Amino acid sequence: MSKKNIDLVANEFDKTGNRTLINADAKRPNPKNPYQKEEMLKQRLLTAIILIPAILWVLTLSTQILAIVTSIFIILGAWEWAGFCGWRSKITRSFYACVVALTLVVAYSLLHSPSVIYMLVAACLWWLLALYWLLKYQQKGQATIPTSPLFKGLLGFLILLPAWMALLVLHSDERYGWQWVIFVLVLIWAADSGAYFVGKRWGQKKLADKISPGKTWEGVAGALLLSSIVSLSYALFQSMSLKSLIFFLLLCLLTVIASIVGDLLESLFKRKMGLKDSGQILPGHGGILDRIDSLTSAVPIFVVGLLISNH
Repeated sequence: MSKKNIDLVANEFDKTGNRTLINADAKRPNPKNPYQKEEMLKQRLLTAIILIPAILWVLTLSTQILAIVTSIFIILGAWEWAGFCGWRSKITRSFYACVVALTLVVAYSLLHSPSVIYMLVAACLWWLLALYWLLKYQQKGQATIPTSPLFKGLLGFLILLPAWMALLVLHSDERYGWQWVIFVLVLIWAADSGAYFVGKRWGQKKLADKISPGKTWEGVAGALLLSSIVSLSYALFQSMSLKSLIFFLLLCLLTVIASIVGDLLESLFKRKMGLKDSGQILPGHGGILDRIDSLTSAVPIFVVGLLISNH
């Protein structure tokens, strides 16, 4: 089978659990169909209108409530990640999601422990390894990522848990609080929006065509530009000193670059499994992982940078 045909094929399982092959394009909406584009846009806008105010409201509540609400997204993300591991049965995926949920309970008990910073630093080092995998795959087109379902299951913990912990650490820290959580979310959303619109309008040079053909270097420039505007605006609002301003802007740039790594890593795992989206739980947006992939890598790096700068 040619590489072109392989890209057109998605792995599915029938009701008996046997693997079947189907044409992936038959399941995907046609991006050139104006009616499908309009319908998808309506779904995306409706989902955003409902979710964004709810998320902003939850962020103003206690860290404990935030932990409970965000843990739901992490557990749903774990369910989807189990699919990346090749676990298709509901029992196996539910078991994996339950193990992740129990780990969240243990992790929350360590929220105010001095060792939490070391956990987040370790997570940042993990993303360096992920970057290495992406570069090797793009350069050689070889599957340098692990194929063992168990190993990929362990990777799910490294991807989901540190981001959740970092978000709670930032929210509970009296020096920062919910306002800074909103900032980092807006920062990544701005980067995603800048990448999407600039890439769609001017995108020519592919960023990583073997991993995610739709992403371009022009889109990266758009992400960095719009996120820099957001960062500078927030820095001026906070009346930062020149030294703090420079460090803050550099940290935000690093955070946005990390968000791109997280996005590409999820795209790589989806490509290896022949999937377009991680799930269909969010109308017009795909799955939970499709919405938080950038945050999983960006938030730990942003929080570690802030904590280090204040020690």
